[in-house]
Amino acid sequence: MANAVAVLEPGYADYGIEKSVLSGHGLNVVPVAPLEDAASALKAINPLGVMVRERTVTSGLMEACPELKVIVRYGVGIDNIDLDAAAKRRIYVANVPDYGAETEVSEHALALYLAVQRRIPGRDREVRAGQWGIGQSAPVPSRENAVLGLIGCGRIGLATARKFRALGFARVLVFDPYLDADKAAAEGLELTELETLCRLADVVSVHAPLTPQTHRILGARLFALMKPTTIVVNVSRGGLVDEPALAEALAEGRIFGAGIDVFEEEPVRPDHPLLRTPNTVLSDHTAWYSERSVAVLQRNAATEISRVLSGEPPRNWVNRW
Repeated sequence: MANAVAVLEPGYADYGIEKSVLSGHGLNVVPVAPLEDAASALKAINPLGVMVRERTVTSGLMEACPELKVIVRYGVGIDNIDLDAAAKRRIYVANVPDYGAETEVSEHALALYLAVQRRIPGRDREVRAGQWGIGQSAPVPSRENAVLGLIGCGRIGLATARKFRALGFARVLVFDPYLDADKAAAEGLELTELETLCRLADVVSVHAPLTPQTHRILGARLFALMKPTTIVVNVSRGGLVDEPALAEALAEGRIFGAGIDVFEEEPVRPDHPLLRTPNTVLSDHTAWYSERSVAVLQRNAATEISRVLSGEPPRNWVNRW
């Protein structure tokens, strides 16, 4: 199939936006179903571009596409794409960091925190079971002089900091080797070491990209430094947190609770330890989602494909050579 862009599912309800953006290039937009063999499908399609959300794009998949010029990730994280293999083949890889999801993701981080702190899911279950007032004796961590700790502080981390400040948090500590000190000071953020952040923070919220250096950056050693009232929130990437170590800290009561939207392996397997831990609120990697954000994401992703096919490099080119 000539003149096509392949979309590796799972993706979206329809691709009318992509088709509209790419219509000037005369391209077909062809979804590849989740259960379909991706290599065989891509070989048959022979796409000029590939758009992907969560599926892994390996060197082998690239080999199946001899005409491939560009891979675009719907979203920010690009840990599911073999960047080196793409660069060797002079295949552009781009992401879409600018679709405005900092609003949705920061709201979700705050919602997870409040659900854990106020024990909302447990109280909901009690009411539905005919119980009343049982939770009055359960402790609720205070927000008086509370400290937020951010691991990573880009667009989403900064939006999260502003929301927690509006909730009354007194300080925001940040561990981010790439954050400019002047920018941090202008926002009232305190740059600190990771160990100090984990000792002092009442909420530790993770917003870093997943790289070999940040894989399981939050593990048993750092959980051991936290207060028994600390709440951990992760709306970034599952691999940033050592999930078995987090489950152990929760089960043993060494931290108060956790709100988790992302997992190292998705979808979550039935025996995942966090499915059984106390005071844990889980969601299905939907912190980024709203109807508005999806539409902008699809349009911006398709625009990157269009740029490359027009002879320009993508605006958000991540595997520069």
